[in-house]
Amino acid sequence: MTLSSSSLSKLLRRNAHDPALAWRLFKLLALSPCPSPSPPPFSSLSFISLLLARAHMLPELHSLHRHLLLLPSSASSAAASAAVAAAAADGGLLDPALSFFASLRSRFPSCPPPLRLYNSLLRLALRSRRADLVEVLYKDMLVCGVAPEAYTFNVLMASLCGSGRIESARVLFDKMPLKGCRPNEYSFGVLVHGYCRERRSLEALELLGEMGRFGCRPNLVIYNTIISGFCREGRIDEAEKLVERMRQEGLVPNVVTFNSRMSALCKAGKVLEAYRIFRDMQEDRELGLPRPNRTTFDIMLGGFCEAGMIEEARALVESMKGSGFFRKVETCNLWLSGLVKNGRLLEARELLEEMGKKGVEPNLRSYNIVVDGLCREKMMFAAWSVIGLMQKSGISPDTVTYTTILRGYCSKGNVSKANRILNEMVSNGCFPNLFTCNILLQSLWKEGKLAEADKLLEKMNEKGYRLDIVSCNIVIHGLCKNGKLDKAIGIVDGMWQYGSAALGELGNSFVGLVDDAGDTRKCVPDRITYSILISGLCKAGKLDEAKRKLLEMMGKNIAPDSLIYDIFIHGYCKHGKMSSAFKVLRDMEKKGFDPSTRTYNLLIWGLASKQQLDEILKLINEMKEKRILPDVRTYNYLIKSLCEGGMAYKALPLIEEMLQNNIIPNVTSFGLLIKALCKASDFDAAQGIFHGALSTCGEKEAIYSLMCNELCTCGKALAGKELLEIAFDKGFTIERFPYKNLIEELCKGDHVDDAQSLLNTMIGKGYLFDPATFMPVIDALGKRGSKHAADILSEKMMVMAAHHDEPNNVSDSHYGKKKKEASPETDWRAILHRDDGSGIALKILKRVQRGWGQGSIPTPRPQNNDFLDAWESTG
Repeated sequence: MTLSSSSLSKLLRRNAHDPALAWRLFKLLALSPCPSPSPPPFSSLSFISLLLARAHMLPELHSLHRHLLLLPSSASSAAASAAVAAAAADGGLLDPALSFFASLRSRFPSCPPPLRLYNSLLRLALRSRRADLVEVLYKDMLVCGVAPEAYTFNVLMASLCGSGRIESARVLFDKMPLKGCRPNEYSFGVLVHGYCRERRSLEALELLGEMGRFGCRPNLVIYNTIISGFCREGRIDEAEKLVERMRQEGLVPNVVTFNSRMSALCKAGKVLEAYRIFRDMQEDRELGLPRPNRTTFDIMLGGFCEAGMIEEARALVESMKGSGFFRKVETCNLWLSGLVKNGRLLEARELLEEMGKKGVEPNLRSYNIVVDGLCREKMMFAAWSVIGLMQKSGISPDTVTYTTILRGYCSKGNVSKANRILNEMVSNGCFPNLFTCNILLQSLWKEGKLAEADKLLEKMNEKGYRLDIVSCNIVIHGLCKNGKLDKAIGIVDGMWQYGSAALGELGNSFVGLVDDAGDTRKCVPDRITYSILISGLCKAGKLDEAKRKLLEMMGKNIAPDSLIYDIFIHGYCKHGKMSSAFKVLRDMEKKGFDPSTRTYNLLIWGLASKQQLDEILKLINEMKEKRILPDVRTYNYLIKSLCEGGMAYKALPLIEEMLQNNIIPNVTSFGLLIKALCKASDFDAAQGIFHGALSTCGEKEAIYSLMCNELCTCGKALAGKELLEIAFDKGFTIERFPYKNLIEELCKGDHVDDAQSLLNTMIGKGYLFDPATFMPVIDALGKRGSKHAADILSEKMMVMAAHHDEPNNVSDSHYGKKKKEASPETDWRAILHRDDGSGIALKILKRVQRGWGQGSIPTPRPQNNDFLDAWESTG
């Protein structure tokens, strides 16, 4: 049976909805043996090839290609093979397309492939982000003598711009007329996008003037790209002028134009300016502005959330609900992320539960957003409850979920729990990625577990993890932090030749890694690496060696940034070399780096440590002259200097000055003043600052504990007792409060009944505290002859002692945690070895112990923290 070419094409198109049936028909009608083998009709061949490629029917596509290879070599056979290769490329099949192309070049060396095939391959290479392949294909075109067209140049320029090589793209653009290709609107658009991406929007604007020379006119896309670039660079005036220029040229700005401007303004932190545009789009119909779409609302919602304008965001969400723009999970996730970022975790949890009821099913990202927020606040129990909610909805935790939970436990220093999470993660088929491993590695170095960190590196090597620069920087930072600077320097030096294999200096299995010096992806030190190393050297006082490392990094073409200069300033200030620190400041300015508030804060900190108040004031005036805004730390250093210099009353007006400058004083600001005023015995003024702190910072536990400590230190035990009782009523923990010292001072001052009352209140409130707190009261009652009351307290002390030594007994945040004292002799066990005349208390304790048959006091067992067991059974 034979059909004409046009009939076969029609038959195939009618069956395009069923690629398998179309293929069977094509084989039957076009690939049947005939007296003189020849390629199938070109149009039919192109159509079936593309149909197979888009359906990812690779065996059939390879079968077709093999059939063509068996045909006699001819121009038509070459064209047919090229058609199959082009179809594979158009269908997004990179590897088969390259294979077919290589076969074509090999079988028909004297027959150059058609330009269409090159264009299809170039387009796919660009989409696959294979800049290396784009260059190879272009060079092959030139070798084969295939003349590129404008489309070819556009793809090449897009590839160059995408890899940050804008100058090379511009050279190629300028060559187009010389190659007989006139740039079109797309050519200009590619180059404009490249310039704007590099934050060079003014150069992109200059291209608009060249378009007329080639008979091109700027379109909306080009205008929108430049407008967005101007906004992103903070050139708001230029963006507004360009919008007006659009109108003059007869182009009406569309919603994309306004969305671009709003998005860029929000990213630049100019949320109120973005909101002005948004409001005009909603209300000002006379200007003929486009109405906001869902993207517009999402941009505005994200901007409010990022800027911390949570109430404005809430009002917008209510408006979106009324307009029907709050029905997409992506929009809900924006609001979830905003709530979490601004500490509204309870609201985020409620929104998560509400989404399903409103017909918007949360996805995995929704749950991960909330889990991440809870873990960052170390609310691990609540995070697990959200994971339970996720599993009930049929969504399984992924590697991101487990990594987030694992990071939460690592941030709390709970490595044994991280071990169990890793076990569960692997058992559920979610294998840790490099990011997970880096979190564990950082946690181990942070805790000083050097052997475990070394073992983790070895395990990562065994499991085939390719370490990145982050991994190397974590190790280098850990070595610096633990005083192993020589090893850190050795690794950095070795990385230039061996990449991550230089970690073999630690003595682990990385010693056996193959030298990857020829690998273009080799880990080499970056600016962060040198920042870590220089910081470690500066902290250790090795400032000359730090300077040598600075010269080394510059010799390696790694330019220092302002942070590097700040590290040197901090190092000099820490070691009292203020003149050298100021030389770094002036050198920094000469090199074109603008000092920041952080830079000046470091200098002020150094001057404060030397009590050079006049120099601090000069530096603050210099900041004002340079329009560098002070922050809360700047003021805190100044307050500290004034207070330590006996000038606390001169520091008092600084609180008001901070508020006038929109700088919110923190607990440290008020704490410095409270301490200084209490030391000066001006308790009325201290009390006023205390209430000011509560008004400004909120009812924070730290403020109460600070005031209570100062009252106790200054002999105001009764006032401290009253404040501590207020703290009880507010449900604060008591670990930061000087409850032991207060009770002891009350007993010394013949206020035994007050001390006993405070002790009973603590017991009645359910606090768990150091049993040694009972001793001064028991001693005082015994000396006073109140034997029965002393016995009752002794029994309560032993109950407290039994609870105190139970592992993991503190689970409720309402309980005070065990207070770590400077000396172990303050621990309650030390009363058995005291020799301070407390015979009555000692006898009572021994009598109670014998009566209960307790024997010796139990000691908690050490925990096993080897989390690497989780990998032992995995392949």
